[in-house]
Amino acid sequence: MIKKLIFAMSFLMAIAVFGQKKDDTQAVTDAAEKLRLAMISGERAALESLIVPELTYGHSGGHIDDAKEFIEKLVSKKSDFLTIDITNQNVSIVGNTAIVRHHFYATTADLGKAPGDVTLDILLVWAKVKKDWKLLARQAVKSDKKNK
Repeated sequence: MIKKLIFAMSFLMAIAVFGQKKDDTQAVTDAAEKLRLAMISGERAALESLIVPELTYGHSGGHIDDAKEFIEKLVSKKSDFLTIDITNQNVSIVGNTAIVRHHFYATTADLGKAPGDVTLDILLVWAKVKKDWKLLARQAVKSDKKNK
């Protein structure tokens, strides 16, 4: 009887863990989409709600922004994304950390510069803070891929 009870409890715990991971994967996917939209809109409140104060945001050219610099560039339109298309996104969750990789294609109109196109591969690291997923780190590398 005890063996059956232990088996049943183990089975229910496994289902709960699998369900939680599936829910977290969707929550991270949703957070990444909110980040994409916030980067296009440049809305300070939306951007601030998606990041931790310790954010480290790496650009493909080697420059690294902190949280304040990341937000100010988007709000001021120094970095201005007209469109951002994301493809080939993969989400992996390890405990309270999520790793997201995707291909990033954007059109830009950065303040003081000619319009441009950006093709990158991105690594995002998200941390679960209470019930929300917040961006902790981002690193971009240049990509030859032009497919959307």
